[in-house]
Amino acid sequence: MESRRISRGMIPLLGLHVANEYYRRERKPPVTAGLLLANTLIYLRPGVLHDILPALDEVWFNPHLIIKNGDLRRFFLSAFYHMGESHLVYNMMSLLWKGIQLEISMGSLEFATMVIELLAMSQGITLLLARSLYIFFDYGRAYYNEYSVGFSGVLFAMKVVLNSHSSDDYAYVHGLIVPARHAAWAELILIQLFVPGVSFLGHLSGILAGILYLQLKRSYLGQDPLTTILRRLARVVRWPFRFLGDLFWSRRRRISGRGTVGGNHSRRDMSATWRCTACTYDNTWWSNDCEMCRTRREGEGFRSNRPSSWQVPSMEEMRRRRIERFG
Repeated sequence: MESRRISRGMIPLLGLHVANEYYRRERKPPVTAGLLLANTLIYLRPGVLHDILPALDEVWFNPHLIIKNGDLRRFFLSAFYHMGESHLVYNMMSLLWKGIQLEISMGSLEFATMVIELLAMSQGITLLLARSLYIFFDYGRAYYNEYSVGFSGVLFAMKVVLNSHSSDDYAYVHGLIVPARHAAWAELILIQLFVPGVSFLGHLSGILAGILYLQLKRSYLGQDPLTTILRRLARVVRWPFRFLGDLFWSRRRRISGRGTVGGNHSRRDMSATWRCTACTYDNTWWSNDCEMCRTRREGEGFRSNRPSSWQVPSMEEMRRRRIERFG
């Protein structure tokens, strides 16, 4: 059984960076946060997760074993495992930057659908390429028996999608300025040259998966079936929470048994109330004086005969009257 891992300091720095990014953004992309958390927890294996999660040796992405045994666990779970802390942090920093931009522009549901599709396509293309190289070329045996893990394939696919949405003609790739449409290919070559032990086939498959995803999106004019399924599931899951939220909110917004303060009201509510011009409190229709500030009602059939010296009560006076009323 694989032992628990202890961070050497890079993961806390990653956590601070993620917290800073989410703090300064008005919209907080939940799917990206969930992916970051899932990858990190799978790597650290804290508490009961240590006994629940399979060991790294059981989920290596190996084309030979996946095809031979039909091992779907290796096919999907291998993307969420990482070799070391630096491997994890590098991938998560890339996911943070790409995920936030894509999720905000696409919406959380469509982004989640895209991640699932890119994961399945990138892993599937890796299998197809490895098997083809094994059949037609002698050196293909090495790729067919290669072991790999990590989220890199999905990240390369996300980079292709992100660059297709970009309005910039050029992009930075590790300090180099390259055409945006070739950025993923440039990164593939640079990583292969300067980072030992990476999976060339996995990264290449990610780029091809991104291109295939864009082609399918352009050719299919209707709504993605997977997005439709996820949207319906989300509605089913959210319904109890929305019902409880509406129930408690409708009770909380009523200050007394008869009226509310400010806010938007339906036509049905407004037909039974009138709003005070001084404090915006909504009073029952049959009362002539505001229940909150005692201001005389104005309107058809309820015109007040105010003296010329009448003034809107001050904030301090309003506060005193509320204390007297609600004690």
